[in-house]
Amino acid sequence: MTQLPQQLGPVCVDIAGFTLTDEERARLRHPLTGMVILFTRNYENREQLIALCADIHTTRPGILISVDHEGGRVQRFREAFTAVPVMRDLADREDANEAYEAAGIVLAAELRACGVDFTFAPVLDVDYGRSGVIGNRSLGRTPLEVTTHAEHLIRGLRRGGMASCGKHFPGHGWAEADSHTALPEDERAYEAVVADMAPYGALHELASIMTAHVAYDAFKGEIATFSAALLKGELRDRLGFKGLVFSDDLSMKGAAGGSITTQAERALAAGCDMVLVCNHPELCDELLANLQWIRPEFFDQRFEGLRPSDMPSDDVLAHAREVLCLSVA
Repeated sequence: MTQLPQQLGPVCVDIAGFTLTDEERARLRHPLTGMVILFTRNYENREQLIALCADIHTTRPGILISVDHEGGRVQRFREAFTAVPVMRDLADREDANEAYEAAGIVLAAELRACGVDFTFAPVLDVDYGRSGVIGNRSLGRTPLEVTTHAEHLIRGLRRGGMASCGKHFPGHGWAEADSHTALPEDERAYEAVVADMAPYGALHELASIMTAHVAYDAFKGEIATFSAALLKGELRDRLGFKGLVFSDDLSMKGAAGGSITTQAERALAAGCDMVLVCNHPELCDELLANLQWIRPEFFDQRFEGLRPSDMPSDDVLAHAREVLCLSVA
């Protein structure tokens, strides 16, 4: 296996606009940076996105460019991209499995064509009809339904040239609050929380996961992002997950408490491999200046599993769009 440059690190940063500033170039070149995440604010048109991605890759060879691009209401780039349907709606189709695979192909192939390496998908949270922030982003109403549909979506992503990221471990479908603005709590018993984890053990092609900023009563009220019992005990030891573990954005209210460096160190110590810090460049600079990090044994191997692969042919992409009955916006 090709070894990654040793300077790639565990921090995922973002950028402000359509092009890189000098400050952002310095941030990307920092030894602790390993990934950049893009948002809607970084997209003007397809040509601009292609140029931006090329500039990022030139500025920091080996870095991965990521985005939250799930389809439905969480699709960062829209103009000149296929409007992929709401994930929950695909579950109700008679050809749901084929539709999920087609959605994965479209999502991945269109991003890869612009130079984006990775999308944080699929959502593996169960739709209990309680969480507004999850809601119709979910692939099903039971862990088994989520697993079945996610298997086909992940296969489609891989056929489209991308790895996958299941979120939000161990499950954000029950807790009602939005972790962007508050700390959600899941008061259920251990058995119920464990049932929601089932997709993470069953999906053998899942390359990475993202943690939930949710406090679980069954785990002494610990927030999953900072819980070794969940990330090491349940995810790694019991479920046998071998991929990379992302924290959700540490600047969200659900992760609040202490300095950004303290939060990152807690997350990494609990079992996260990479941490995201978004929308606050001053916090990124603080973290990059102060984080003490020793490269874990399997970091490079897990990171390598996120690398993009060959894009599909135009015919494969066209057929996937036909399955979804869609055209490029």
